[in-house]
Amino acid sequence: MSKPTTSSTANQPTTSGTANLLGALALVITDQSADAVTTASGQAGSAAAALSALHHFLEPATLDQLRQVLGLTPSGAVKLVDRLADADLVTRGPGTDGRTRSVTLTPAGRRAAEQISAARAAYLSPLLEELSAEENRTLHTLLGRVMTAVVDAKDGGAWICRLCDLESCGRPASQCPTATAAARKYSRPVLK
Repeated sequence: MSKPTTSSTANQPTTSGTANLLGALALVITDQSADAVTTASGQAGSAAAALSALHHFLEPATLDQLRQVLGLTPSGAVKLVDRLADADLVTRGPGTDGRTRSVTLTPAGRRAAEQISAARAAYLSPLLEELSAEENRTLHTLLGRVMTAVVDAKDGGAWICRLCDLESCGRPASQCPTATAAARKYSRPVLK
């Protein structure tokens, strides 16, 4: 078993200490932003992610595309879309061929997706208010590097961007570090 990284200077953070801090931060941000999203929109987990993804980058989508973004099984995606359709948040229709089904937001679904994005931003933005403009730029750069490592190590499962506001991350201008890393990993152009 390897020992945690230590530092020769008592005031310098260790790699394991920084990793632990990052993990704790990720957990509390995940929990509290999920609570904010659920409170604002009445939608949690995969339902909130589905509405957000449809609103920001996926619509119109096939059921299979939505399943892939959310990391669900085919039956899990069908059950989720059934619940969203029963709540009048999405509609299903024929796909581009006889084998696929499309999923589209209703006006109520679009409003819920906007509430999800607004609640997420309202929770996250104040967390950065204590940072100077320079510290914000530095943090953005460092988080981009960490996200690149996450993309490089990730294999399968739900998409990282399923709750993202793609305008905020700079994806339309090809400035999103996550999208750039994914495009490089999978040898594809960055989607706008």
